[in-house]
Amino acid sequence: MSPYTLTILLLSLGLGTTLTFMTSHWLLAWMGLEINTLAILPLMAQHHHPRAVEATTKYFLAQAAAAATILFASTINAWTTGEWNILCLSNPVAVTLITMALALKVGLAPTHLWMPSVMQGLDLTTGLIMATWQKLAPFALIIQMTPLAQPQLITALALLSVIIGGWGGLNQTQLRKIMAYSSIAHLGWMIMIAQFKPQLTMLAMLTYIVMTAATFLTFKSMSTTNINTLAMSWSKTPAITATAALALLSLGGLPPLTGFMPKWLILQELTSQNLPLTATIMAMSALLSLYFYLRLCYSMTLTISPNTNNATTPWRLQNTQNTTLLAIFTAFALMLLPLTPLAQALTN
Repeated sequence: MSPYTLTILLLSLGLGTTLTFMTSHWLLAWMGLEINTLAILPLMAQHHHPRAVEATTKYFLAQAAAAATILFASTINAWTTGEWNILCLSNPVAVTLITMALALKVGLAPTHLWMPSVMQGLDLTTGLIMATWQKLAPFALIIQMTPLAQPQLITALALLSVIIGGWGGLNQTQLRKIMAYSSIAHLGWMIMIAQFKPQLTMLAMLTYIVMTAATFLTFKSMSTTNINTLAMSWSKTPAITATAALALLSLGGLPPLTGFMPKWLILQELTSQNLPLTATIMAMSALLSLYFYLRLCYSMTLTISPNTNNATTPWRLQNTQNTTLLAIFTAFALMLLPLTPLAQALTN
């Protein structure tokens, strides 16, 4: 792809997200979401591989359906209330339709079925954009309208996402599908707390983006897309493999890594809201996700692929990849837990 075309598409991605962030009008928010979708489609299909084209088509159909539902529901609300303001969403039908449309946009269960197959058809760089940047604009709208939505619907979406995100990743061997189910589970944690403390949702989103970026950049540096090739990574890059295992455990939420912070604060807030059963279900379902993260760590660090000393010789050559971003995101993914008191002060 031409550098000029790539620059225009990335700037359009930023424009669409910024437009949705800044507006309080449903039409402009819808326009920002559409710009976002249209900008990423050429990036998804740039390799002209049948699987990439299939993933692009699936993504376009899912996002077009969600955008049409948002436009239809916001029109219903404007018809009944005379207001296009996002915070003036009072029609119950419109509220339910927009909640489900935004759930489809980000891939919350039970509207998640497009996400694993779309992620599987993308390269790792575009998959990183899909798992992180593309969630920002819809989540900005979710945070704004969650106080207006039915709490039962939000809780049901969150619990389904956490359970299905953990359960669906158990039998996967493709890393991009595993990261897709990881994304679904993390989104469930974020939307659960959005109705009580939106600041915690933003903190969970930020830590999720940091940990996911570290994981995707690690897989990209090792040029691996499935669980079988992870066993060869120790002989190639032992240092990166060790930090990758820790980044995966951070995604699972194990202390003393960064990923423990949002889960800890969210469970604390849920118990303070007199929802101990919900907090227990979410904590137990996090063990499902932890299982497939541990499975990846086992493949990387506790198994050695059959090879001889001659087979490892090519991997002793000088690595020419730029690993600055990988080092920054990995450091953040592993060492931000001591900032928990600061995070608590900012979210209170």
